Amino acid sequence: MNKIRKVVLAFSGGLDTSVILKWLQDAYQCEVVTFTADIGQGEEIEPARAKAQQLGVKEIFIEDLREEFVRNYVFPMFRANAVYEGEYLLGTSIARPLIAKRQIEIARQTDADAVSHGATGKGNDQVRFELGYYALQPDIHVIAPWREWNLTSREKLLAYAEQRGIPIEMKKKQGSPYSMDANLLHISYEGRLLEDPAAEPEESMWRWTVSPEAAPSEPEYLDLEYERGDIIALNGEKLSPATILTRLNQLGGKHGIGRLDLVENRYVGMKSRGCYETPGGTIMLRAHRAIESITLDREVAHLKDDLMPRYAALIYNGYWWSPERELLQILINESQSHVNGHVRLKLYKGNVMVVGRDSRTDSLFDPNIATFEEDGGAYQQADAAGFIKLNALRMRIARIIRGH
Repeated sequence: MNKIRKVVLAFSGGLDTSVILKWLQDAYQCEVVTFTADIGQGEEIEPARAKAQQLGVKEIFIEDLREEFVRNYVFPMFRANAVYEGEYLLGTSIARPLIAKRQIEIARQTDADAVSHGATGKGNDQVRFELGYYALQPDIHVIAPWREWNLTSREKLLAYAEQRGIPIEMKKKQGSPYSMDANLLHISYEGRLLEDPAAEPEESMWRWTVSPEAAPSEPEYLDLEYERGDIIALNGEKLSPATILTRLNQLGGKHGIGRLDLVENRYVGMKSRGCYETPGGTIMLRAHRAIESITLDREVAHLKDDLMPRYAALIYNGYWWSPERELLQILINESQSHVNGHVRLKLYKGNVMVVGRDSRTDSLFDPNIATFEEDGGAYQQADAAGFIKLNALRMRIARIIRGH
């Protein structure tokens, strides 16, 4: 092993990272600093402090990053309407840059010479974490235990924990039949029963949303207020970014909104089946496109749609800190300068329906021109004939010259 003095570990306190903590101490004979982030995963994070102390950790960082997560990562991503492969709202992907950034900051603060994570050698997260580390601290040493050790199964992890006296609660031993990841934007499920892409997930798997069939029989309306492309108020109440997303998750979950069953293409080359719950994000995407529909110029809107798959892939593949993502973000942010106004939505049995949108200051919708009634001469319909003939010119020429 390379000589490492001190390593900052992204630490949840669960089985995997508890074993990693002890393994780092054993294999590298180094001091371990733990970092536990609250990004809205919905679990108590303070027990991670007690677990780290039990394992001899002296420097323990536990931080509430929910507001920073939504304000600086989720909201900028939703300004782009980012969706990976037409469906995935990037809930896991967008959390990794923040964790990587804070790990590097703690490494500098504690004079650590390495960082470590619990991502496996088969997944995307190892790429996302490590691209972030190297972009922010080019000379950092990265330790990825799943690519080094021989603890290749849950049974081996539990045996290692028992041999080394690592405390693992019974609920962690029994666990879930799925590999799960949660934050304020979504919760994901992978593995075991879901590894057969033909098998329907059982209803008991879902944790945030009721089934659409069991959702309320009466629709619920809500109003969102936008400023420069970000939601600033819900039903007339000004709220912080994390509070807004929390409330939208509750409303969406109540009405069975945001479930997704997806086979996606991982960056490392394999296809993977996952299920996701993103109730608040599903509402946000629909509402943002609605307010853009009346405030964005046509060609700006189409250019954003052209660029969106590239932007989404950058986030999915771990390039949040890349110069190309930052350049695209400048363009996207600039496009939102006039995305101000209100959107009214109806939530009903798994559906988000836009029922109204309004921008008194920035709307490009002119009812005098768009009307099917008498427009008073605002639009000269005869002008359309020349427009059509000019746009048909190349096709007419080709047909005349080449015939049938």
